[in-house]
This record gives sequence, C-alpha cells and structure tokens, in this order.
Amino acid sequence: MNAMAEFLRIRRGRIGPADVGLPAGPRARRTPGLRREELAALAGVSVDYYTRIEQGRETAPSDSVLDALARVLRLTDDEHAHLLALADRAAGRTPRRRAADPQPVRPGLRLLLESVRPSPAYVLSEVNDVLAANPEGLALMSGLGDWPPGRRNAIRYTFLHPAAKRVFADWDRVARNGVAHLHTAELTTPEPAAALVAELSSASGEFAELWRRHEVAVKRGGETAFRHPVIGSLTLSNEVLAAAGGDQRMLVYQAAPGTAEHDALVLLAMAAGDTGAHRHR
Repeated sequence: MNAMAEFLRIRRGRIGPADVGLPAGPRARRTPGLRREELAALAGVSVDYYTRIEQGRETAPSDSVLDALARVLRLTDDEHAHLLALADRAAGRTPRRRAADPQPVRPGLRLLLESVRPSPAYVLSEVNDVLAANPEGLALMSGLGDWPPGRRNAIRYTFLHPAAKRVFADWDRVARNGVAHLHTAELTTPEPAAALVAELSSASGEFAELWRRHEVAVKRGGETAFRHPVIGSLTLSNEVLAAAGGDQRMLVYQAAPGTAEHDALVLLAMAAGDTGAHRHR
C-alpha cells in the first residue's frame, strides 16, 4: 500500500456517517468510519475505482477526484495539500513544491535573532533542525544548548530530551503538532525527514504511535505554555516567519512589554548570559 492509499484509509476511518449526513443504521459497525461505498458515492466516483485507489492499485487519480475525496473527508487545507503531494509521489510525478538545497543561515537572519531579544527565537529547517538560535532560544528549551549543533532539532528535543516533558506544560499538544508538521516535511525534504522519522520511531514509542495517525498540519503560530526551571510557568505567543526560498523559517516566542511574561523573558536573557547559553551556531 502506498502512502496516499494509507492516508485515505486512515482518514476514512475517522469520518462517521453522521459527520456527512448519513444515518448510522440499526446495527453497530464492526469497524469505525465510512464504508468505501459510502465515501465513493459522496465523492461521485465508482466503488471499484475508489477501492483501487485505497488498495494502491490506482496511483494517478485526477486532482478533481482528490478534491472530491478531500471534501467528503473534511480535510483541512494542509491535509488537502498533503494528499495532493502524496498523489504526486505515488504517480512518480515531480512534487508540486520541491525543496531547495539546504542553505546556510543568512547574516540578515542572524542579525534578526539578535534584534528580537529578549524574545527567544530560532531559525529552523523544514524538519525543524535548529540552524541558529539566540541566547534566550537555547535557554528556553532547557538543555537544548547542551547538545552539539548538529543534533539540535525541535522535534527530537520534544521526544528524546529528558527535560522536554517538564519544559512544555502541554507536552501532548506540542508533540502532536511536531509530528503533524513532520508529515508535511517528508514530501519536500524526504531524506532528512525519513532519517529523523526512523530515529524517533526506534527511540520513542510515543512518536511511533503519533506517526501512525498520519495527522498533517503546518505550524503558523499560536501559544505555548512552559514550566521553566528558571522563570517558572508562563504562556508565550509565537509566530513563524518563512524566509525567502522556503527552506528556512524563523520561530519567535514573545510577550507584550510591561507584562509579567515579558519580565520573565528579561530574566531569561540575564540567565542565558550568565550561563553562556549564547554559544550558538
């Protein structure tokens, strides 16, 4: 079964008859989700054709068919784009968005890391490798700076660093979001993504379980709650800024001036300077 077929099968299992306006029927279903014939009828394709797609025997469905399936399965925009990218892979087509070769962090981005202080900030690759960070960024993810630069990755930190479950107050959500993002990255940077997935699947049962769910999302900003050993409990807003070229992003955690959270970031900056956490790539 190819990845597109597996993705459709998983998503079909998550949509119940009531979700699409169908009666549940008098008997309980042996398996959750829509039946293949129900999904096919709602999407306007034959049962045989949809079955061949889900079994991996039809690898080149048209975009109109995929759009119809995405509509019935109630895919988000990120999930819909992911389905189209999976279809490109299954059909052996050139991906619709090909990642550029990794580029060094530009001096302008390094300057921006310093300019936003005391807001913790990072330059990330598509698979969340930490390509650069300001002192507060390394200090906020307690222990990240102890790893050598080549090992620093936000998703690896979440699942493998012993401090992560203490630092992230809502670790379950952070972990789920990281895995969902990695599912999008596997299509644009397949080799780095595959290596990271293999490593984390072997080292973390929690990662492996989340990976099998095949949830998809692109991180665009929000809020994250922390329980930090130096500055205590606080919630920071975050923004994700895409650099030109698309292969690097800047993640910034911030708080409004004059708030207790901003005062905590000033304290974090002082602590980062005292501990030498400013040594970054």
